[in-house]
Formats: sequence, structure tokens, C-alpha cells
Amino acid sequence: MIPIPSNVRVWLATGHTDMRRGFNGLALQVQETLKRDPHDGQIFVFRGKRGGILKVLWHDGQGLCLFSKRLDRGKFLWPSIADGTVSITPAQLGYLLEGIDWRAPQRTWRPLAAG
Repeated sequence: MIPIPSNVRVWLATGHTDMRRGFNGLALQVQETLKRDPHDGQIFVFRGKRGGILKVLWHDGQGLCLFSKRLDRGKFLWPSIADGTVSITPAQLGYLLEGIDWRAPQRTWRPLAAG
């Protein structure tokens, strides 16, 4: 995992996002919908409609980084707010990326074999 500074703000874009979007589309969504600057070092997390894919947008000081994660089974737990943002801590982001309920940490499922 890429180390996340402990002082960075992490924002979950509530609702669902079109996972076909890339750097420019997600940065534009951050700017226009979330009313934040995508280049100020904050982390923005987006979830697909079915809930099994996340995309993370982060400006590391040199350029935009786009990370994607797909769960083999299950869904990423997401706030039920229809539109807007929710702020979480970098530690909670770590739980979220592991497929663990970031509100009450507990591992959901882990594959035993590939295939």
C-alpha cells in the first residue's frame, strides 16, 4: 500500500460514480460537484454503482495519482447519503480498502484460492 500522510483529509464521494471516468473526469467531479480543489493534496474516493470497485484520486505534489481496487467478493461499505461528501481518517481509508467495515472494523471475507 502507498503510505498516506496522517494529516491528509480523505473524502468519500457519496452516491455512485461512473467507473469509466479517469483522471480528468474524476478531477472535474471533485471540482464541480464536491466543490473542492483536486490538486491540493486531499484524497477523494469514489465507488461504482454495484459497490465492488473503488477509485482513489490524489495529488501527491508532483501530479495526480489514480488508484483502483476491485473486491473479488462483497461490496465496499459506503455511506447512505445520496449526494455530497463524507470525511474519514486515513486509518479508516485503510480499513475501507481492505474490505473491512470502517465504522466498526471487522474483516468481511478473504479468498482462499485464486480461481
